[in-house]
Amino acid sequence: MSRRAALWPVAVGIGWRPPHYREVTAQGADGIDFLEVHSEHFLAPGGVARQVLLEAACHHPISLHGVGLGLGSAAGIDWLHLGRLRTLIEELRPAVLSEHASFCRVQRHEEARHAHAQLPIPFSARGLALLAAQVDTVQQVLGRQLLIENLAAYVAWEENHLSEPAFLNALADRTGCGLLLDLNNLFVNALNHGLAEAEAVLACQGWLDEIDAAVVGQFHLAGHTRLEGLVVDDHGGPVAEPVWTLYRHALAGIGARPTLIEWDQDLPPLAGLVAEVDRARREQAALGRLLIAPPPPRPNSRKARAAARRRPFPEGRHGAE
Repeated sequence: MSRRAALWPVAVGIGWRPPHYREVTAQGADGIDFLEVHSEHFLAPGGVARQVLLEAACHHPISLHGVGLGLGSAAGIDWLHLGRLRTLIEELRPAVLSEHASFCRVQRHEEARHAHAQLPIPFSARGLALLAAQVDTVQQVLGRQLLIENLAAYVAWEENHLSEPAFLNALADRTGCGLLLDLNNLFVNALNHGLAEAEAVLACQGWLDEIDAAVVGQFHLAGHTRLEGLVVDDHGGPVAEPVWTLYRHALAGIGARPTLIEWDQDLPPLAGLVAEVDRARREQAALGRLLIAPPPPRPNSRKARAAARRRPFPEGRHGAE
């Protein structure tokens, strides 16, 4: 496939990390439909890493997954970061471009400081207005649609007056962005809210039923670690069985979407990642053919999004700001 190719709804890819650079470059990635990389690892112009990525893009579609732009930051857009990202995109022409519903930059005196962590934003009118404005600006600058990922969050704001899926639905309506649904993040959050495993699965299934299928552009599957009193989204092992349960629910209710296996720590041999890819394909194969289809149509004009911005919040969820 060329790097210009769009991803089929049934495409399954892996996070391409340094221990597997050489093997994939030398031998290809048989059985893997696309590679995802963290944008920040390749922002510096020139150099070996950038060249390795550009060569890989000649053979495999690339998904650029950003972790540092911080589009929910009240400190504003990091224009230097955005300029470097635009240059990379123009060279690479990735199949998918994604970021997170989070903030990472704060204003301290006259300088913006980077937290080097993805922190949650309030699910409120104020949080929505800030994130939507900056997502819209970035999409206009890049000339590309962004997929925005739901966050694994270990703290929450008191001003959370909207449910997370209602917030993300409204964000997509206002900006024309898509959503990247990380099913492991959903499950980790539910466990950290104190739910037992079976209750957490049911809560996450309700979350998935609330999201607008038309705006979902990708799924992420990953592993997590359960510690005493905390569950950590560390991407350090195989996908857990409850997350596979959520994947089946998402496939049945939303339909097939490009799916990524995220494994960032304690990486197995490449064959171990391929085994997870094969599992995802088996889950897809259990579906009826009618579910293997592109997302439903959605309004994509700026006029339609402007009308969406004038819609009221869901009754009973807006609260006082």
